[in-house]
Amino acid sequence: MPPQRATLLQVAQRAGVSRSTASFVLAGRHLDMRISEDARQRVLRAAQELDYRPNLMARSLRTKVTRTIALVSDTLASDPYAGKAINGALAAAVAHGHLLFIGETEGDPVVEERLIADFLDRQVDAFVYASMFTRYVRLPKQLKGHPVVLLNCLTRGARPAHHQIIPDELAAGWSAATTVLEAGHRSDIYLVGTPDEQVFAGRERMAGIHEGLRAAGTGLAGTVACDWWPDSAYEAVAASLAAGLRPRALICLNDRIALGAYQALREAGRRIPDDVSVLSFDDSDLAAWLRPQLTSISLPHYQLGWQAVEKLLGPQSDPAVLRLPMPVRRRASMAKPPVS
Repeated sequence: MPPQRATLLQVAQRAGVSRSTASFVLAGRHLDMRISEDARQRVLRAAQELDYRPNLMARSLRTKVTRTIALVSDTLASDPYAGKAINGALAAAVAHGHLLFIGETEGDPVVEERLIADFLDRQVDAFVYASMFTRYVRLPKQLKGHPVVLLNCLTRGARPAHHQIIPDELAAGWSAATTVLEAGHRSDIYLVGTPDEQVFAGRERMAGIHEGLRAAGTGLAGTVACDWWPDSAYEAVAASLAAGLRPRALICLNDRIALGAYQALREAGRRIPDDVSVLSFDDSDLAAWLRPQLTSISLPHYQLGWQAVEKLLGPQSDPAVLRLPMPVRRRASMAKPPVS
């Protein structure tokens, strides 16, 4: 059998104080309760010697506060890249002395309803409602009246009812344009990928790219349309090169597209970055694995998770949409355009 936990009464007896005094000391209320420094030190020493840990279940029944939060996501938890958001959320929860429960729904509304009900039965204090892809959502009715922060998703409406933490994809598009321009490219800049208006990231990235290039008095020379996967990108770029396309720079809408573009350029005898510069978005592990290493604009997964929990447990503020910066990770795939 596991050893019995030390009780608050045992701590008080060893320290030679009342149970209430021991309770106030361990709750950090020794100043407002005017408890002497000597008594405080005796209580802390006794608690350490007895390896005392508070009974959180009993405390939660008394205070109605469990010091737990729940993160409900579609597939965020199991994605190898976006899982960094979980790490950020966990770190912030620990920093605030809370436990973080994690549940994944795989987009099934029935599973989501049951999962939230289960967390409510466990009396969690607050919720992080998360999405793998940035998108607009409708919060489940079960969460009404509970503290909630949205992670990587938004609700529609002029005034948000909850904090909403998303990556700044619009500024990232501008950064992509600026990075290409700073390398000296002014023409023969092509987009690789299909910018679907229904995809939030694609729409925002495209708007930023157009604005950034337009501000410098230039624009895209064209688009190589493809799905956001390596095979589709490879086939589309290879076909375009075979048809005579001669890009100086490619802006790929994500790293998987860039992988396909790399393969097509290599087969066509086009060197990166000597002949063609390549830039991408997401900064997944793939960006550092490619050769030459890929310049990519990073999704701040860890910071997204941290900020979501920080907004739940930190100082109170009016609900707002918080767009987190997406830094440019400069690597070897960008260079000045070749001399004609």
